[in-house]
Amino acid sequence: MAKPGHDGMAKPGREPVPQRPVILGVVGDSASGKTTITRGLVRVLGEESVARICIDDYHRYDRARRAELQITPLDPACNHLDIVAQHLRHLRDGEPILKPTYRHSDGTFGPARYVRPAPFTIVEGLLGYHLAQMREVYDVRVFMAPPEELRRRWKVRRDCSRRGYTTDAVLAELDRREADAERYIRPQRRHADLTISFVEPPGGAIDGAHLDAELILGEGLPHPDLTPFVDGRPGGLELVHRDGERVLRIPGCIGADQAAAIEEAIWSRMRLATRLRARRLGEFTVATELCRSEALALVQLLVLYHLVSVRQALEDGCQAPLAPARARAARISSVG
Repeated sequence: MAKPGHDGMAKPGREPVPQRPVILGVVGDSASGKTTITRGLVRVLGEESVARICIDDYHRYDRARRAELQITPLDPACNHLDIVAQHLRHLRDGEPILKPTYRHSDGTFGPARYVRPAPFTIVEGLLGYHLAQMREVYDVRVFMAPPEELRRRWKVRRDCSRRGYTTDAVLAELDRREADAERYIRPQRRHADLTISFVEPPGGAIDGAHLDAELILGEGLPHPDLTPFVDGRPGGLELVHRDGERVLRIPGCIGADQAAAIEEAIWSRMRLATRLRARRLGEFTVATELCRSEALALVQLLVLYHLVSVRQALEDGCQAPLAPARARAARISSVG
């Protein structure tokens, strides 16, 4: 067995010391960028240090039965969300789970998978914040909210290239899901600590590697101070207040040197993350081509900052380091 070290990673030759995992939720509609965000985090944290949970695995019905019932996967009634909440609590308590498996390739269920607790747990899916019992488990809550036109393009490209659908079938399914997306998916945004949108810059993006990133900084977490980099320079960070929210804008055209300086400032605030540093953030694929985005790298690093900050607080003996701020945010959310 291996023992988690001060950086939350496993070290060989020692028995593990029980410590609850840091749990990240990444929620959003289908093809909103959830997996793109989490894939880079897993690469940096290490596969052996991350338990991954996809809420799609907890569908109540397979694809054929959903068609018969005329129900979409976005409807809470189509998912065993009570079991998701139970499993998340087990993992937070350091207990393994037997997780169901849903196969997107053909819309059927596969064999259950045994999942052991790990220093970090990443939960990704459509309805991760629907139940209060689920929301209270997360240390960091992210919501993906790209413009709908862009998300539809991403879904058509993904489902046609990887899941065998035709363009007409994907567009028809998007239209069929729209009412449930508006009713069940988008309202979850109010529970997020970070709302992330990748948007085309004015004049349109040259390619996917140059999309701007907009982050709504919620009040539930102490975000790093990046105001020294909000200096009005062309292609630099912008921090604005919009509709009562703080919005950090990272231009897709940000220069490599400028991005590196911001990355260094964020890394320097993560005292337990020395061995995590790598140039593997910001990578994504288009078909089979590997691409890199400086804006994506910075977004992933900001999420990583929060995960490591919670780990640091736990290492320092604080079991609920974010409770006061999260409670304030919950009160604000309920009023809104």
